Amino acid sequence: MLSQIRTAILDRFGPPLANRFDEILSAQSRLGREDSPFSPSRVARPRTTACLSVARSRAEPSSSPQIRGLLRVAASRRARPRVRPGRRISPAIDSGAEGCSRTSTREAAPVLTPSSASSPSTRLKEKELVAEVEENLDVLDFYYLLLVKGQRCLTSIQNSAPGVRERSTPGWGVCSFSCVKEDMENGRPYQERPRTFSTVRSRSSLPLVFRMLMRINPRALLILFLLVISGVLYVGASTSPIVVFVFCICTLSLFFSLYLTKWVLAKDEGPPEMSEISDAIRDGAEGFFRTQYGTISKMAGILAFVILGIYLFRTTTPQQEASGLGRVTSAYITVASFLLGALCSGIAGFVGMWVSVRANVRVSSAARRSAREALQIAVRAGGFSAIVVVCMAVFGVAILYSTFYVWLGVDSPGSMKVTELPLLLVGYGFGASFVALFAQLGGGIYTKAADVGADLVGKVEQGIPEDDPRNPAVIADLVGDNVGDCAARGADLFESIAAEIINPSGFILFPLVIHSFDLVVSSVGILSIRGTRESGIISSIEDPMAIMQKGYSITIMLAVLAFGVSTRWLLYTEQAPSAWLNFALCGLVGIITAYAFVWISKYYTDYKHEPVRLLALASSTGHGTNIIAGVSLGLESTALPVLVISVAIISAYWLGQTSGLVDDSGNPTGGLFGTAVATMGMLSTAGYVLTMDMFGPIADNAGGIVEMSQQPESVREITDVLDAVGNTTKATTKGFAIGSAALASFLLFSAYMDEVSAFAQLPFKEVDIAIPEVFVGGLLGAMLIFLFSAWACSAVGRTAQEVVNEVRRQFIERPGIMEYKEKPDYGRCVAIVASASLREMIRPGALAIVSPMAVGVIFRILGHATGQPLLGAKVVASLLMFATVTGILMALFLNTAGGAWDNAKKYIETGALGGKGSESHKAAVTGDTVGDPFKDTAGPSIHVLIKMLATITLVMAPIFL
Repeated sequence: MLSQIRTAILDRFGPPLANRFDEILSAQSRLGREDSPFSPSRVARPRTTACLSVARSRAEPSSSPQIRGLLRVAASRRARPRVRPGRRISPAIDSGAEGCSRTSTREAAPVLTPSSASSPSTRLKEKELVAEVEENLDVLDFYYLLLVKGQRCLTSIQNSAPGVRERSTPGWGVCSFSCVKEDMENGRPYQERPRTFSTVRSRSSLPLVFRMLMRINPRALLILFLLVISGVLYVGASTSPIVVFVFCICTLSLFFSLYLTKWVLAKDEGPPEMSEISDAIRDGAEGFFRTQYGTISKMAGILAFVILGIYLFRTTTPQQEASGLGRVTSAYITVASFLLGALCSGIAGFVGMWVSVRANVRVSSAARRSAREALQIAVRAGGFSAIVVVCMAVFGVAILYSTFYVWLGVDSPGSMKVTELPLLLVGYGFGASFVALFAQLGGGIYTKAADVGADLVGKVEQGIPEDDPRNPAVIADLVGDNVGDCAARGADLFESIAAEIINPSGFILFPLVIHSFDLVVSSVGILSIRGTRESGIISSIEDPMAIMQKGYSITIMLAVLAFGVSTRWLLYTEQAPSAWLNFALCGLVGIITAYAFVWISKYYTDYKHEPVRLLALASSTGHGTNIIAGVSLGLESTALPVLVISVAIISAYWLGQTSGLVDDSGNPTGGLFGTAVATMGMLSTAGYVLTMDMFGPIADNAGGIVEMSQQPESVREITDVLDAVGNTTKATTKGFAIGSAALASFLLFSAYMDEVSAFAQLPFKEVDIAIPEVFVGGLLGAMLIFLFSAWACSAVGRTAQEVVNEVRRQFIERPGIMEYKEKPDYGRCVAIVASASLREMIRPGALAIVSPMAVGVIFRILGHATGQPLLGAKVVASLLMFATVTGILMALFLNTAGGAWDNAKKYIETGALGGKGSESHKAAVTGDTVGDPFKDTAGPSIHVLIKMLATITLVMAPIFL
């Protein structure tokens, strides 16, 4: 609609005033300042009404009906200035039409009729009219206020204008754009229109620690931060110059993330109806996050005591005894690592959610002006979260490494070697996995239960659009996008990075440097997506996916260069001069693998490609064919990723083996490290990939806010495009996550075998599945994946049933909801989903934690009874191996099938195969409903599960012997 207004101004008043209108739109950051043209004290000046009256009286009949209607409505609603408390308003406050000529008359401005407006005697020549309006630019300022900030301006106008009743209608709270537009075109009274949303924000949901930090003087906070950084740099300098380099890069990256935050938060939040919806989403997300992570922290505290008890009574390795590292010290080190990993993972999740609930409304507001600007805001908001997640992972491991290095005197005579140090950091990976699993489970159950409940009743039964404000579950659905996608995915990739850093065969500084460069190259990729000056207020742009793909290509090219520099810097050795080149090629293998996974996922989930279009075509013949086509597509999609992973592992292992590195016996030793380097290469662009993932839920939320606030169709079209791209980016990053999880799990499996061998002082290099007990362990591992997936999906189903029943009850008991006469009880649905998701996440999470421990202890007892001391460890290794393989395939199937179903529905909603409301669309909605728990609950949880199984076996290895 803003584009229509600008076109009308351009046609009637010429380019100078159209450019002035553009300047008004770009000046939104100045809202609230008294010197701003948008300030109520300026807009409500008596001269404005008089100017509008004159402009209205001189408008030609051929001028735009929007302009004539706008001037008619504005002139009939006389504004009064804002008055300070205790001051009286002069009864002669209104000026006459002569106010435009700067006279002091106090006659009331007449409200002119259309006939008088069209009288030839009242017309002016074009030049005179332009000069008149240029002299009184408040008219154009008022245009913008009436259209974009209508609630603030019109509320004061209506409540002070004589004969206009105040806005006291209960239920619906804020005017929508469609109301103002109809006022302009048809003169329909604003007060008689239905209103869109109620004020539900009550209080801040920020955690206590953050509220305390916000009360600290900024200078004192900066000094405290600098002191902490100085202490960290001192410890790093006592370790290695490389650690200082890592700390410096991380510190600069944190400042860059603060710049992104400031840039995003400086953007306009749009009209009040958008802000109120965003506030409701923010309250729900922060409230659930606080409750969920409170529950997780309690469980983490209990598990920390369990780990402490196990380590206090376990045996130690001969190397640890020789270095003076006893049971007590080892126990407290492991527990401290576990708690730090859990804390950092929680912070990573919080950061993802925090920025999402603040960026969504800014993307919605930007979509009213420019699609490219909306894209840029969403990407930079996701970039802030991604940079902080990677920084937390690198900072946490680097601080632990430096602290233990200095405290234990590593590499000094009589102390432990640096290659043994990663064994002390396994608790960090377990803590990250523990929090990530429950965050993904709880968030996934929340988001998909609300989504399924809202779609089944809203779309299918009531026939209302997605994200319609009349749907009682719509706020819960929008909250779920933040807690399920943003918070959980941040914790997921944080866990992958942590697991990959702490298990590279003792070369722990190399992955720290790689991920430091990741921060740099990802920052460049994020900044490469820039807004452009567009001629229209709202205009079409090139494909957003292509824009993001360009940024990813830039990031990949820079990552290849950074990898070559890092390998030459850190891995060059005179004994094998060409080894660094082999390992650089291993990194290139990992980067190519990551790109291949992204491309494969995009091919199977983007509706621009054949698989999704065929799935949409199957929807035209019914619900059953849609389900069949979706399942077959998901099964087929596992083939190419498995081939890519297989080639990557073999290639990297072979390059490492031929690098020239040998042990004391002359045997090649670089194979496993080559695979580790390939994993680092795959995660060397994790920052940008996580940015693309965070973009998805932000765009989804923005579309929901636009729909609920009833914005024009042109704005909704922009957010729909961004939402569809977001679905694709979420699917591609899930493919990236499962690929990185596969490589990381392979490394963790090898580290587990090395740890068992070190504790038992027995060779443990292979697992023979021909042994019946070991084969049974493999079966249990495969069964674990299927049972975990079943419990995760059934948790979504049970919670969705509660939501469906509640939404149906509200529609039955409050029939006025469909006519905007009654407001839905959004809070009730939010409370139901929050409590149910916290309750339902316990069972599958407990299954993942208890199963490997129970299997290892049981078969350990059987092994000692039959004279097989390593039987428990072998059975657990078999469980881990089969669970990893099965989990990779299951996650690929669930993620791809769910993403394809979702985008098949989006494709039909673009107008293909009958469009919205057609039989094809109804079948596609059914498929999307089935795919929701697949792609956002069970599938992503399996990523975390297979890594957590590896880390928990590393931590609990002593009890299996």
